Amino acid sequence: MQSPFQVQFIGATGTVTGSKYLVKYDRYKVLIDCGLFQGIKNVRRRNWAELPFPAESLDAVLLTHAHIDHSGYLPALMKQGFHGPVYCSEGTHALCKVLLPDAGYLQEEDAKYANKKRFSKHEPAEPLYTEDDARKVLKQFKHKNKGEALELPGGMTATFTPVGHILGACAIRLEYQGKSITFSGDVGRSNDMIMYPPEPLKETDYLVVESTYGDRRHEEIDAEEAIADIVNRTAQRGGIVLMPAFAVGRAQLVLHILQKLLAEKRIPTLPVYLNSPMAIRATEIFFDLHETHKLSKEDCERMDAITHYVKTVDESIELNNRKYPSVIISASGMASGGRVLHHLKTLVSDPRNSVLFLGYQAGGTRGDSLTHGADHIKIHGQYFPVKAEVANLQALSSHGDYMEISDWLKKMPGRPRKVFITHGESTAADAMRRHLQDEFHWDVEVPEYLDIALL
Repeated sequence: MQSPFQVQFIGATGTVTGSKYLVKYDRYKVLIDCGLFQGIKNVRRRNWAELPFPAESLDAVLLTHAHIDHSGYLPALMKQGFHGPVYCSEGTHALCKVLLPDAGYLQEEDAKYANKKRFSKHEPAEPLYTEDDARKVLKQFKHKNKGEALELPGGMTATFTPVGHILGACAIRLEYQGKSITFSGDVGRSNDMIMYPPEPLKETDYLVVESTYGDRRHEEIDAEEAIADIVNRTAQRGGIVLMPAFAVGRAQLVLHILQKLLAEKRIPTLPVYLNSPMAIRATEIFFDLHETHKLSKEDCERMDAITHYVKTVDESIELNNRKYPSVIISASGMASGGRVLHHLKTLVSDPRNSVLFLGYQAGGTRGDSLTHGADHIKIHGQYFPVKAEVANLQALSSHGDYMEISDWLKKMPGRPRKVFITHGESTAADAMRRHLQDEFHWDVEVPEYLDIALL
């Protein structure tokens, strides 16, 4: 008898980016997540590779959450012929309305800049998709409520379970002909400062689980004190603190911390700039959906009061010309693109300044290079000496570490027939495999790129 499930791992294998899982059942196909590859060049090239299935053959796409490494390939998928529904939570839908057009815009701008400066090997450099492409695919979105059963073609059902991490993030459980498989997506922290902890999973036959921090624990440090220290130290030097931050989640968390530090006079009164159109709009959504996270309406209003929103290109350029102590929060969080690059070019070579990263830095990104002690950094075809103080506050990560995920999995009833470890660098994924085998005595596997599992 033919297996009712077949899963192909088209991303997030040996890397934390490009999440895509193709589920085939009977004559139907659904894709769980549709992310962009980021990081080192050989991985990014996969964004331009031909998919191992015709885009038009998909019946639906289901998203665990809105981060670009889970949603950012959708406009390209649409360009290749996918015109079916995209299902996700309300929070994910709201954030994708911001993130996807911004991703398209940034790709267009990066291509224009590459052509202007002639530092691309492609002539001319082309974006993978445009802002207009992203706006078009948003018309295919449909959001579902927590616990609401989604009926997919052919009798497949799907349910969404909140898992912390960011607004709207959910695990997705599929069931078909009496068999089930659950995709964890990115799993949040058990004691996150602003997000609720992950809700327990239902019993499942198969489990696909992330392993971003599969080989390490988060440091037990006081994040508020660590940020206060670097802000105070930099202000005393007359410098600027640049915080590359993920536009969704991390930017809002650090704004919350900064408003607390300012209110408690633990840092000097200085301007706090949020210079990322995407992060600004994501912050507005965060304020609108305050019932879905721990912060009250009053907390959100206090964050808003201390923040200078840098909305236009002219304002961003002007910000680069200011020399007094301040804090600049700008995307992207791994310094892989966006306005933060222009600030890095201006600030990274001055020893008075600091660059504070706020979480995981994927291999091959500028953030990874800087946090591992690079003495020069390449931006827009030029090398800049690194003289600013560089630090990384990994304690602010929105990913659970291997112990937090293990504790979360203990709350799941039953025993999966098999577990697949994804969304981690190779060493982290293999360490997670060992942890789960040793602690739970489960059958655990680390799939490779394009592997197929018959379930």
